[in-house]
This record gives sequence, structure tokens and C-alpha cells, in this order.
Amino acid sequence: MMLHLKQVLDASELAQARQWLAQGDWVDGRVTSGNQPAWLKRNRQLPEQSPAAAPLQALVRAALQRNQLFFSAALPRRMVTPLFNRYDAGGDHLGDHVDVAMRYQPDGTRVRTDLSCTLFLSGPDEYEGGDLVLLEHGDERRVRLPAGDMLLYPGSHVHRVEPVHAGVRLASFFWIESMVRSLEQRRILFDMDCQLMSLRGRLAADDAAITGLTGTYHNLLRMWGDS
Repeated sequence: MMLHLKQVLDASELAQARQWLAQGDWVDGRVTSGNQPAWLKRNRQLPEQSPAAAPLQALVRAALQRNQLFFSAALPRRMVTPLFNRYDAGGDHLGDHVDVAMRYQPDGTRVRTDLSCTLFLSGPDEYEGGDLVLLEHGDERRVRLPAGDMLLYPGSHVHRVEPVHAGVRLASFFWIESMVRSLEQRRILFDMDCQLMSLRGRLAADDAAITGLTGTYHNLLRMWGDS
């Protein structure tokens, strides 16, 4: 399941993020490549200990905490600290790959990468090329979202970032370990929760159907979820 989350960051938050990013001390993005070959990745990355990183990470976390659709779709249990990258003109790119199954936090905590997140910090009119391309069952999906929007997608998908030919592409990227490991179970719960949100907008809060379906949702989450 791929989900486009609109306006995760509002205009003022996006402007603040861009200001902090402009002050960043960018380094070679291969520092997070793990055992991937060097030719696969050519971009720049904001060091996790950079003075600009902490407020940016806090900004992204706060935006996600208030986003009900994100919580409903991801059912987050743990989250890798948000990272930030830039792709410059001249061919910066990221080749076809699948994200590693486990990410290690600085404190040694392991996070299973059930879901990948790309939060766009540059608008599609600010760069040429740089499409996020996801492969699913032999089909390609090309993604260029407005600045402040985010794509949530399975960590198991092969994906790439195509070469940037002009401008600068800025983004935050991170991974989520879900309370519900199964993609299909998460999809069922998300679909049910979306229907419940729709019903709550049309029926009384104490309607028996809403009470019953809410109970079914939580019983399934209790059955499938890990806290």
C-alpha cells in the first residue's frame, strides 16, 4: 500500500525547515548506504549530529504526531530518527534497491523497516529529474509530490531516485516499524478505520453500528498488533 499524505508540513513549517537546511553542513550520502555498492548512491546528506538536524527532526516528529491519517495507515511502534538528503544537478541519484530490513539507532535499538517514508521538502518545479520511482508487480510508479507532502510505502518495494539534471531536490527520509507487521493486516485495519472516520462524520457518536465496528477494529488490532 502506497499512501500520499498531503501537507504533512504547513507553509510556515516548510519555510523554517528550508532555512535550517540552508545552514546544513552536507556530507557524502553514502554514509548510510551500508553494504550497498558505492556506484548505487550519489547524493548529499545532513549529518545526524549536525546543529541543524535536531530541530528538523523535532519538526518532522511533531508533524507526524498530529497527522491522524499517518497513524491510521502506519500504526507506528518505532520510528528511525528522520534523516535529510539533497540531490544536486549534474546527476545525483539513487539506484534500484530495497531498504535494509533493520536499521540501528545511535542507542543500539533495532527498528524493523516495515514502512519507508519520503517527505518532500522541494517542490516539483524546483528541480528536473529526481523522480522517486517505485516498482510493484512489474509496474513503475513515478512520484513527484508538492513540498510538504509525504509518501508512505512498504519497505519491501524496489525503488530508486532518478538523476537530477537541474535544481536541487531536498527531502526527509525515514522508516517505521509498525505495531502490525503484516502489510495485508495493516491494509484491512486502515480501510476499516477510514470507513469509521466517514461514519463518525455522518452518524451520532453513540450509534450502535459505530460502537460495534470500533470494537471489531480494536479486537483485530489486539489480535494482530504488538505493543
